[in-house]
Amino acid sequence: MRAVPVYRVDHGRKTRDPIGVVFEKRKSERAANYYDLLRLARRLFAVDTADAVHIDIDFRHARRTILPELARDCPAV
Repeated sequence: MRAVPVYRVDHGRKTRDPIGVVFEKRKSERAANYYDLLRLARRLFAVDTADAVHIDIDFRHARRTILPELARDCPAV
């Protein structure tokens, strides 16, 4: 699981203010990871439908490769 930062973008001043994070829980990379995370962030953080265009996620964190989880070494009982 990884946290992807969510920003509110002001296109006039060209600034990005952090407003939260969304968590990527998928174990493997899929074709629509970026768009699914962006849609989730807009649904969670947009005040109304007009505000949704100002919500953006950090593209670098969404495209970062997902490493497989390490298996626990549990002794047999």
